[in-house]
Amino acid sequence: MLHTDATVFWWIGPIIMLIVIPVLDWVIGDDGRNPREEDYELLSNDRYYRWCTYLFLPIQLTGLFIAGAMWAGDELSLVDKLGLAATLGFVSGIGINAAHELGHRVEHLERWLAKIALAQSGYGHFFVEHNRGHHVRVATPEDSASGRLGESLWEFLPRSISGGFRSAIALERERLARRELGWWSVHNHILQAWSMSLALFGTLVALFGWAVLPWLVLQAVIGFGLLETVNYVEHYGLLRVRKSNGNYARCSPRDSWNSDRLVTNIFLFHLQRHSDHHANPGRRYQTLRGSTQAPQLPAGYATMIVLAAIPPLWRAVMNERVLAHYGGDISLANIQPRKRRKYLA
Repeated sequence: MLHTDATVFWWIGPIIMLIVIPVLDWVIGDDGRNPREEDYELLSNDRYYRWCTYLFLPIQLTGLFIAGAMWAGDELSLVDKLGLAATLGFVSGIGINAAHELGHRVEHLERWLAKIALAQSGYGHFFVEHNRGHHVRVATPEDSASGRLGESLWEFLPRSISGGFRSAIALERERLARRELGWWSVHNHILQAWSMSLALFGTLVALFGWAVLPWLVLQAVIGFGLLETVNYVEHYGLLRVRKSNGNYARCSPRDSWNSDRLVTNIFLFHLQRHSDHHANPGRRYQTLRGSTQAPQLPAGYATMIVLAAIPPLWRAVMNERVLAHYGGDISLANIQPRKRRKYLA
């Protein structure tokens, strides 16, 4: 790319994610196949699928070091460096998805690999908040990572980013207190993950100079911004049933938006089979199943994040689907509080 003057290739990450994959999703369509129950154990223990997540980490980090050298040099124009940062940001976002898969595992090694995968985005607190916060509160008004009906992506992002951060701190502080440990303990999962980001960014600055720091920050923001956009898509407007005792019912397939588009599923480790993931968070990604009970997105995640960035278009596509999901009773949805009276009227 450096020697062809084809500067468009520095933007290859956004081009693949926002154009190529949506087109392939539309051409190839849905997967439509579920693993057979009798194959579950064999499939779950197939180490090929584990290595697919493991090997993403060296690819991710190698790309970051190569980019660091290019950001520090004079060969690229400002626009080219922006494109490279955007591409690395999309790689970082997929890295968070790999960390999501690894972080759900009980194996000690995989949980450490999850923290390493989060280092590029500087979003290490996700390791705590996602597992012990989002999975407990999902599809409720109390969950900062669940989008509300009538809430735009641009309203959601600051609420989810700040809410997830505060929740992770509180959850980890409580866990450490139960073990009679202080915040600065070496057993603090958040500090462990943040230390990896500090070490990674510090190494890159030591190698290539302070000039790379703004680009590292930019790609990290794009990475966790992509994650939060996917969060917005996954549960928009959905609300779990509340029982007579005031507690929410157990998360069911009806509480997550699904998509079975084959190409995006391959790139995102079957993340789009999100209903089964929330109903059975211990399942490895290759064993996740599509659900007929789950509400279905009209396209894959790669397409939906583009729609989410344009609020009028998003509302035109999704609000009627939320209404249909609840049989026309909009009061059953998770509604943005300041718009509740308007929607109920």
